[in-house]
Amino acid sequence: MSETTATPNTRAVKAARPRASLAVAMLGFFVVALDAQIVNVALPHIRADLGGGLSGLQWIVTGYTLMFSALQLFGGTLSDRIGARRAYGIGMAVFVAGSAACGAAPSLTVLIAGRVVQGIGAAMITPTSLALIREAFLDAVQRGRAITYWALGGSVAAAAGPVLGGVLTQFGWRWIFLVNLPVGIVALIVLARVTPSAGRVAPFDWAGQIAAIAALGGLTFGIIEGGSVGYAAPEVLAAFVVAIIGAIIFLIAQARGRHPMMPLDLFRSGTVSTGLGIAFVTMAAFYGVVFVQSLYFQEQRGASALVTGLLFLPMTGLVAIFNPFVARAMERLGKIVTTIGGMVLMALGLIALACLPADAPILVAALLMVPVGLGGSFTVPPVTALILDQVPAARAGTASGILNTARQMGGSLGIAIFGAVLAVQPTFQTGLRTDYAVTGAVLLVLAVAALRLRRAA
Repeated sequence: MSETTATPNTRAVKAARPRASLAVAMLGFFVVALDAQIVNVALPHIRADLGGGLSGLQWIVTGYTLMFSALQLFGGTLSDRIGARRAYGIGMAVFVAGSAACGAAPSLTVLIAGRVVQGIGAAMITPTSLALIREAFLDAVQRGRAITYWALGGSVAAAAGPVLGGVLTQFGWRWIFLVNLPVGIVALIVLARVTPSAGRVAPFDWAGQIAAIAALGGLTFGIIEGGSVGYAAPEVLAAFVVAIIGAIIFLIAQARGRHPMMPLDLFRSGTVSTGLGIAFVTMAAFYGVVFVQSLYFQEQRGASALVTGLLFLPMTGLVAIFNPFVARAMERLGKIVTTIGGMVLMALGLIALACLPADAPILVAALLMVPVGLGGSFTVPPVTALILDQVPAARAGTASGILNTARQMGGSLGIAIFGAVLAVQPTFQTGLRTDYAVTGAVLLVLAVAALRLRRAA
């Protein structure tokens, strides 16, 4: 009797836990992706309330993306060491605390510090959310479906972010951060139903991690503040020196360290190196466009935050709708051709935006953003597949972590560079056109480089 009674309960728990793991993973990826997009439309309102110039607005965005990119590999290692469930819980708690700090920030400095804390939490949530799915779904087919749902959460967040940001800003910009609190609390409650994860010995590359943060932080500070105070300023030059020293120490640590976080031999493959370059530039272009167009619509064309969010909807919405067709394009055209097509489409959109007259209807500008978003979305899956095809299965996790880091670095430095160009140009329109034209040209050069990979293959 007792054995018969226990069996259904056991089965119920086992059936519930994969669903709980998927729900937690989706909530985590959703809130992390949402926070990367929801902030931009509120930037003018934040500046009106807390003050600060263009560099301050850049730091609000890059404070998050910088730590997100710099600590992703650390987050994966921590997940392996203490278990995915525990690492996810720590990451979500840190993210919620950072969101609360941002929502209550009395000054721009405190807001940026809160964004840094959010980025630290996000860097732990993303790799652990996938690890939870891997642990909960042992069947490859079911795991593939679960990952599809996980990715859908990110797509929905990217599409809804600007619109939701515009809506919440009508009630006060602080709500774009406070909205994370109930989502994070629900995720932590559901996490209690997830099966505890086992940890294993996973050594940290402390020298490489610290050097990477110094290099990325110094470079980002130099680019952003250089556009504000001049690139000959002592603090800017010092930041670039820190970046160079950090980069040298990082390369030495990866070449000679016993447990490198980014093994340099992966870069011997031309496909891997080119793929990482494509991932970096396409993400820099996308994040840069979202940042610049948010300021353009509101400060140059007088649109409200809500209208600005709606103007982003054609780009973000169509990206979510057309995302399932990328796999078909890869099967029919091949990975490299699909990647090249995406980059060319993105470049054409950027060049069209650069050539758009200053008094053109803002709806036209919104429509010209569509090829930028669509083109970028058509490069992500094929570039990922190309890189993973070039590495052994045992190093697939490391390669994926490096790829995600390259993407987030591109987003962080893209905002820094785009904003710096705006700061040094005589007018906003001149800076916008310079940003888009140069980035479009770089994408076309990378498309040619990818074409050479196709010939080599």
